[in-house]
Amino acid sequence: MEGVNGNIAEKTGRHIFAKIPGVFLYDMDGSGNQVNISTRGLDPHRSWEYNIRQNGVITNSDMYGYPASHYSPAMESIQRVELVRGTASLQFGAQFGGMINYVTKSPDTTKAFTFESINSGGSFGLFSSYNAIGGKIGKFTYSAYYQRRHSDGYRKNAKSDAQSQYVMLGYEFNNSLRIKAELGRSSYVYQIPGPLTDAMFAADPRQSTRSRNYFNPDIYVPSIVLDWKISPNTQLKFTNSGVYGARNSVMFDAFANVPDTINSVTNAFRARQVDIDNFKSFTSELRVVHQYDVAGFRNVVSGGVQYMHNKLRRRQLGKGTTGSDFDLSLTDPAFGRDMYMKTDNAALFIENLIYITPKLTLSPGFRVESGATDMTGKISYYDPADLPNQIKHRFPLFGVSSQYRISANSRAYAGFSQAYRPVVFKDIIPGSVLERVDKNLKDAYGYNLEAGVSGNLDDKLRYDVGVFQVLINHRMGTVSMRDQNNNAYLLRTTTGDSKTRGVEAYLEYVAFKTYNAKLPTELSFFTSTSYFDAKYLKGNAVVNNENTSVAGNRVEGVPTWISRNGIQFLYKKLSITCQYSYVSSNYANPLNTEQPSANGTIGKVPGYGLLDLNATLHISGNYTLRMGVNNMTDKHYFTKRPTMYPGAGIWSSDGRSFGVSFGVKL
Repeated sequence: MEGVNGNIAEKTGRHIFAKIPGVFLYDMDGSGNQVNISTRGLDPHRSWEYNIRQNGVITNSDMYGYPASHYSPAMESIQRVELVRGTASLQFGAQFGGMINYVTKSPDTTKAFTFESINSGGSFGLFSSYNAIGGKIGKFTYSAYYQRRHSDGYRKNAKSDAQSQYVMLGYEFNNSLRIKAELGRSSYVYQIPGPLTDAMFAADPRQSTRSRNYFNPDIYVPSIVLDWKISPNTQLKFTNSGVYGARNSVMFDAFANVPDTINSVTNAFRARQVDIDNFKSFTSELRVVHQYDVAGFRNVVSGGVQYMHNKLRRRQLGKGTTGSDFDLSLTDPAFGRDMYMKTDNAALFIENLIYITPKLTLSPGFRVESGATDMTGKISYYDPADLPNQIKHRFPLFGVSSQYRISANSRAYAGFSQAYRPVVFKDIIPGSVLERVDKNLKDAYGYNLEAGVSGNLDDKLRYDVGVFQVLINHRMGTVSMRDQNNNAYLLRTTTGDSKTRGVEAYLEYVAFKTYNAKLPTELSFFTSTSYFDAKYLKGNAVVNNENTSVAGNRVEGVPTWISRNGIQFLYKKLSITCQYSYVSSNYANPLNTEQPSANGTIGKVPGYGLLDLNATLHISGNYTLRMGVNNMTDKHYFTKRPTMYPGAGIWSSDGRSFGVSFGVKL
C-alpha cells in the first residue's frame, strides 16, 4: 500500500487493485465504507465470494449464513493486501473467489514508542483522520489506531460517518514461541440516497430519491494467535477468533419510481422498515507447516483443521417510525420475519509442495468440509413447515497446481481446484406470499482451472499472463410453478449452471530507470487487462409467469473487458501515476434485457472509462503529502443494477473529485 498512488482514505478499489487483472469493482458508495470486488465473473456484493481475513483472521460475518464482509478497517492501517485465488486458495477456504488477507502495519520493534497520523480532506465534504501508535517494550510488542471519517457524499442525502479502532498486544516468550491478541472494530452510519431510474440518472446523477434511509453495521473481530516454532523444520499456528456485531438498516424500501412522500390524510411519512442482523461467529483453526527433504529437495507440507460455530439472527420487516433520522425503534414489537440460522462446520485441509525436478514442482491439495446449518423461526406470511430447515455441507474438494521454472526470473504455472458456495440466507427466505422455497436446496459447486506464465525480463518487463475457466453448478434462481389447485407460485431453487472463461494479463514496462540513490528516476507503463466470456450452460428465468431458458445468455453483472492502464513517473521523492480504467457494458439480468425498465432494475449497464491523476511527495523520512484528481473528465457512470440492498435500480458512482492527504511518522 505504501507504493499505491491513489485515494486510500476512501478505499478507491481501482487504485488499490490497479495491477491485479480482472478485478471488478462495485462502486455504489464512494465514501470508503466497504470494498466490493470480485474476480472471474463472480458477485462483488461486499466481496462475499472470498474468504476475507485480517492478519490471517477470518472477518466474514457468517461464512455459511451471510458471508458478506461488513467489517471495514481503515485502509491507512494496511501495509499490504494479499489476494490468493484459483488453485492456491484451497487451504484457506472453499470459496470460488479465493482468499483476501488485509495485513496491518507492523510496529517498529526498534523503538519503545512511535506515532503516525494521516489526515485527508477532499471533495464532497471528505475529512478523514487516522492516528496510530506502536512499539516494543521488553518482550511486549503493541500497536493501536483510531480512525474517523466523514463525507457528505457525491449525491444528495448520502452522508457517511465512519470509525474504526484496532489494538494488538504481542508477547515473545522466546525465539520459538509467541502469542498475539488483537481486537478490531469498525462501525459506520451511511445515509442511503436511494436508487434512480435511467431517466433520473440522465437528468441528474447526484439527485436522491430517499432522505430517510440508513445503513449501520457495527462489527467486532477479536482473536488470539499462538505461533510456535516446534523445530527448525516445523511451525504451528493456533488461531481462535470471532466476528460479533450487528447489521442494521431502517429504510423506505421501494422501487426508484415510487416516491417517499407525506400522506395528505395522516400528514406524515409512511413507517419505515427496520431490519436487524446479529452475528455471533466463532472460528478455531490449527495450522502446521513442515519442511522435509526427499532426494535432496526441500519439500513443504501445510495442513490443519478448522472448526466454525456461527449463529445468525435475522429480524426483518419491522415496523419503524415515520421520522427522518437514523432510528431503529419499532412501533410494533413483532418483526414480520424473525429467523435463526445456526451452523457447525469442520474442515480438514492439506497441501504438499513437492519438487519433481529442480525446476518442476507439484502441489496437490485436499480439503473436506462437513457440517450443517439449521434454520428456525417464523415468517408472518409463510407456513413454517414449508421452509427448508436444514442445509448440510459435505464437500470433499481436491486441487493440484504445478510450476515450471523456465529461468531464474520466469515461470509457467497451471492448476485445477474444486470449490463450493453455500446457500446464502437471503436465497432461502421467501420475499412474498407468492414465493416458495425448495426444501432440498443444494450448495453451488464447481471448479477453477488456470494456466499462465509470469516473470521479469531484464528488469525491463514484468509480466503475468494467464487463461482460466470457472464452472459453477447449482446457481440459485426462480422458476414458475403451479400447485395441486392450479394456483401459480414462484419457486426459489437451483436453476442453472454457468461457465466463465477468460484471459488475464498484467504487463509493466520500465522505459527508463537510473540507479543513483541520490537522484532516483523511473518512467514505466503498465496494463492490467482481462477478457471474460461468462455464459449460462443451462438455466431458467420467469417471464410473464412462464419459464424461459437462459442457456447461452451472458451471466449478469459480468463485463467482457476490464482494463486498467497507467503511466508512472518517479523523480527524487515525487511519484506520479496517471491511470485510465475501462469497463465494458454488462447485463443486469440472466435474460440479457437490453431496454431499461421504468424502475431502473433491468437493462444494460453501459461501459465507461475513467481518468485519474495521483501523486505522492515524500518531503522527508517523516512526512508524506498525497494529492489526486479522480474521474478527471467528470464521467457520469454506474457499475451495477442491484436487486437487493441498498435498493433496486441505478446507483450513481462518484463524479470528479479532488483530494489531499498529509501524513507524519514520529
